[in-house]
Amino acid sequence: MNFRRKRHYKGIILDATPMTDLVFLLLIFFMLSSSFLFEPGITLKLPKTKTAEIQAERKLIISIAGDGEIYFNDKLIKLEDLENELRVVLPLARENLLIIRADKDVKHGLVVEVMDRAKVAGAEKIAIATEKKSE
Repeated sequence: MNFRRKRHYKGIILDATPMTDLVFLLLIFFMLSSSFLFEPGITLKLPKTKTAEIQAERKLIISIAGDGEIYFNDKLIKLEDLENELRVVLPLARENLLIIRADKDVKHGLVVEVMDRAKVAGAEKIAIATEKKSE
């Protein structure tokens, strides 16, 4: 006599809810972390144009804040020292492109003075950074 009961094997039940939660959390994390592609450091209100382009590579950047302070690659620098600093850095740069990011409230004369000193120091290409106009 056989008194053993037969067990009915139902198989493995896989609950997909925790896996779905994990995938959505990862999706949210990557969406939030990829949206912070702005340049950290100096806060400027750049002028807006229709033809603005995003510069992907890190280049030589001069930033001019609204109060007239000048930053070279996020380091505060005096206008008098800018030419000497550029003479040292420009020969080492892969491209001879200098980007000027000036606040839209900065006086035109200061931007021209910075551009002139950059040309004297040996900058061959100078670009003005702008933001794209929203339509």
